[in-house]
Formats: sequence, C-alpha cells, structure tokens
Amino acid sequence: MAKPLALTSGEPAGIGPDITMKAWLRRNELKLPAFYLVGDRDFLGNRATALGLKVRFADVRAEDAVDAFADALPVVATGHVATAPPGQPDSTSADATIASIRQAVGDVLAGRASAVVTNPIAKSVLYRAGFRYPGHTEFLAELSATGGHSPQPVMMLWSPALVVVPVTIHLSLREAIAQLSSDLIVTTTRIVNTALKARFGLANPRLAVSGLNPHAGEDGSLGDEDRSIVAPAVEILRADGIQIRGPLPADTMFHAAARKTYDCAICMYHDQALIPVKTLAFDDAVNVTLGLPFVRTSPDHGTAFDIAGTGRANPSSLIEALRLAARLAAAEPA
Repeated sequence: MAKPLALTSGEPAGIGPDITMKAWLRRNELKLPAFYLVGDRDFLGNRATALGLKVRFADVRAEDAVDAFADALPVVATGHVATAPPGQPDSTSADATIASIRQAVGDVLAGRASAVVTNPIAKSVLYRAGFRYPGHTEFLAELSATGGHSPQPVMMLWSPALVVVPVTIHLSLREAIAQLSSDLIVTTTRIVNTALKARFGLANPRLAVSGLNPHAGEDGSLGDEDRSIVAPAVEILRADGIQIRGPLPADTMFHAAARKTYDCAICMYHDQALIPVKTLAFDDAVNVTLGLPFVRTSPDHGTAFDIAGTGRANPSSLIEALRLAARLAAAEPA
C-alpha cells in the first residue's frame, strides 16, 4: 500500500487549517493522494464548525492514515494543543507549529510517510518563542542531519509556468550580495540539476542563470560581480556537462518566449526569483526543498491572517503541493 503524505499544521491562527479541510473535501473530485494532518483534532473541529465545513476527523497513527482517508480527515496527534483564534497567534502557536514539523519529518525518516508537506508558518511568532532558524528550509535541514552533518537545502519554486531557484534565500539584499560566491552558485546548481533528473524526470535539464546586476553587469560597467562570481560558476558547471547559460539579464529572462528556452532559472537572490513566479502563478506555485533526504513541498504563500477563519482562503497552492509531493516521492532517486 502506498504511504500517505504527512501534512504539518502550520501556524494555527493562519489559513493552514482552512485550506487543509477544503483540500480534503475535494479529495474525490481531484483524486488527491492520501494525506494526514499532524496536529490537534479538537482545534480543527472547532475551526470546521466556525467555517461551516462538514468534515469528519479520525484520530489515527500514520500507518493507518491511508485506510481512513476516504471517509475522514486523518489526524495524527502531537500532544501539543492549539488554541489560537483566527488571525491571532497565542502562546500555544509556536509549540504546536514546531511539534508538527518535527513529527512529520520523523514520520518520513522512519518510513511511515512518503513526503512532508508543510502548511504556512508565521516566522515572527516562532522567533518570539526562541526559534533560531531563518525559516522552514533551514530547520528541515537540521532535522535531517546525520553524523553531525546537515544537508544543504535548496529552495525551488515550481509551477507549470515557471520554475525558479534563488541561490541566496532569506537574507537582506546587502547580505545576499555579500554571501554570493561562485562556490555557492555551483553547489546550488548541482543540487538542482541532480533533482531535476532524479525526481522531475528530465534527462538533460536546461538551466538559465541570471546575472546579479542590471543587464548582467554590462561587461563590468554596472558592477563586476557577474564577471568575477557568476560567469566563473557557469563555466565550472558547463565543464561538468550541465546544459547551462548565463549570466543573463534578469529583466529579459521571464517573458513567455524566454521561458520556453529553459527548465529552471537559477537566480541570485530571493526577490529576483520569487517576484516573477508569484506574478505568473500565485495560486498554484509550490515551494519545494531540494537537497534533503526526503521530499518536502509547501504552498507558496503565507499565513494570511487577514482571511483566516473567514472561508475565503484558496486551497489551490496546497492542492498542487500535495500533488507534486506525491509525484516526486514516487520518482526513483538517481
């Protein structure tokens, strides 16, 4: 029997509970893969009542989630209660969020689940509780550590219209430029190339690398980083046999004709990658973490406190995250 997907609760005060229940209600219509939510059943029941959603719940072990999925939304308890009202994180939010992530990862590493799908978290709430990681990605890497060594996680934003990877992630622009190096570009791109082959089924991925500066530096007249950092990395990767171009001017990489020439855009910093993909595919883009020993996907949006509990939350990105997680987990790694 196929293993279920482990879905984390995310920030309880956000739209994670709303979109989880909406996705489960469409399970038959959309032929969704079986999943279970790691969280607090009573909290979910109260939110369902407030939203007027007719959802049945089943307290299960991860191993029993597939059998329960057709008739009820399976819930695996963490032992941490959640009490936050919609839009208002409270003192239970951080512990409930972190416990859900830990247990979902543990289930996948133990072979009880096939992949992790994470609902949105509120990083500011976690920071106030002492959370020391920039975000999900870095926390997942530490949870995956073996022998004291953590894997290097790579954040991919996937959609049918565009696939992007930022080389630097949750950093200020000043810090991103300071940390950018040829080695980081090379390491990141090798992980991307391997994943595109092993998980996405591309025999020879076509990669496009953006420049850092306007017009990719205009041969040094608008900054030397593209000549001294980006171009040498591209040459190293090309010598590896990777099909890659760059550095390319970022302002001409994302129109329709340009997107047809590559399978993934490697970008130098967060907004350079996320602005185009969120513009083109805000409702169905999926966040994928590469480089981990398991598959992890997530909706490409935040907690949306302003609409939590109103019934207006759109589950489309979560639905795509569930579908993509099942597809990638089923692929045989190289």
